[in-house]
Amino acid sequence: MGRYLDARCRLCRREGTKLFLKGERCVTSKCAIERRNYAPGQHGQNRAKLSTYGLQLREKQKAKRIYGVLERQFRRYFAMAERMRGVTGTVLLQLLERRLDNLVYRLGIASSRSQARQFVRHGHILVDGRRVNIPSYLVKPGQEISIAEQAREFKIMRDNVEAAQQRGGLLPWLEWNPERLTGRLLAVPSREDIPTPINEQRIVELYSK
Repeated sequence: MGRYLDARCRLCRREGTKLFLKGERCVTSKCAIERRNYAPGQHGQNRAKLSTYGLQLREKQKAKRIYGVLERQFRRYFAMAERMRGVTGTVLLQLLERRLDNLVYRLGIASSRSQARQFVRHGHILVDGRRVNIPSYLVKPGQEISIAEQAREFKIMRDNVEAAQQRGGLLPWLEWNPERLTGRLLAVPSREDIPTPINEQRIVELYSK
């Protein structure tokens, strides 16, 4: 299975919540959820009640779509979370939050996770001063994330950083230096500090069958 190439707003409508896949559009009145908050398709307004399995599957699909990972990758993260100490569902979300593309988005360098992946793949992001072009790279607490020198003049990046500064609300486990245009992962976040609207226990139940 390849990456989803259809309209991303359909994914938000399918899950019935904002997944923030379209950057700034998601916080305006143009957001699909604001205009048509029902599933796409001919029968979208006649949603049937989901079974327990259906609820679990929808939660997994929502998590995959928010973080932009495929099924094989997602299963690998779940297997890693099972082997690590702690609550499996929480550890799973912590692993997904530590992805480099997610942190580039969280720091405000990119307006969406898909844009963050593009920045990383094109070599515009440094970790501890070294170029990293792997979006799934797991950042460790204390590591510094910065914008490559040649990319600091890109208008799209400057606009993203300025918009993020105006919005404010940087997560407590992240640090951003606006003068140096560098960010840092201060610590692995607790579940309470991860604002992603996911019921991770349903995902654990789905994979534990």
